[in-house]
Amino acid sequence: MSGIGLVIKIGSMALIRKHENDIDYNVLARLSAELKPGTALISSGATEIGRLDYIKRTGNELSGERDDVITDYAAQGQAILMSQYRQFIRPEYSVRQVLVEHTHFNDPVKREHIRRLFMRCAEQNAIPIINYNDSVSAEENRKLELTALRKNAETVVECIDNDETAAVIADLTGAETLLILGSTEGIYRDAADPSTLIKFIGGTDEDELEKGIRRLQESCVGASRAGAQGARAKLEYIIPAAKRGTVIIGHSRHKISDLLSGAVPCTRIGMIKKGSVVI
Repeated sequence: MSGIGLVIKIGSMALIRKHENDIDYNVLARLSAELKPGTALISSGATEIGRLDYIKRTGNELSGERDDVITDYAAQGQAILMSQYRQFIRPEYSVRQVLVEHTHFNDPVKREHIRRLFMRCAEQNAIPIINYNDSVSAEENRKLELTALRKNAETVVECIDNDETAAVIADLTGAETLLILGSTEGIYRDAADPSTLIKFIGGTDEDELEKGIRRLQESCVGASRAGAQGARAKLEYIIPAAKRGTVIIGHSRHKISDLLSGAVPCTRIGMIKKGSVVI
């Protein structure tokens, strides 16, 4: 195994049966069963799953400072999320939890340390499951750290949004494909009309590709839940990955293999190679 070839990100709402206030075990089990070494999974969901679990056990939601509530829910949900992945991932594969913060990607030494960890996972038959470390991250302190970093660096990553984290990890590992799983079939020109699904965004060079992505951003509004940044931010984050390889945005109900092969509806973003035919 030479390294990480596929980075997958799954969103919080893609892991939840919203009307039943519970984990969507069908989605989680199917996704887990398809994971294999050479894949890195960025999984949201810890905070929401922790919230649902707390409500089930107590009958109430937590109250208090927003940072404290998120911290407590994330700490409770992270353990549940990892136990579920371990239950359904093939037993011959190791599972390794990696909790990251912005500091790990804005410091060259820390970046390289994380990169080597991912490379070893691929070599050692292990699957890394990554999430932002909400359980120890305070918003006010994070903003101060990011402000200080921006004084000395042209580009700073925040990684609060797991779409950004996934794109950063795809770049860090040199993965050929970034697959983003959510609760829609992909990116729509009109968010209220599923028939406007964009099947392909491409360009014959990097400038043309980026222009196509930015044109589509103009029609992206809203987000799937409070606190999420929506399709516009998602498209911004994936630009470097699309220039280097392929980005696929699709529904979590589909099998990974079907999304990668194009057997099911999705949005595919990447360079158009000479002589290729775009359908």
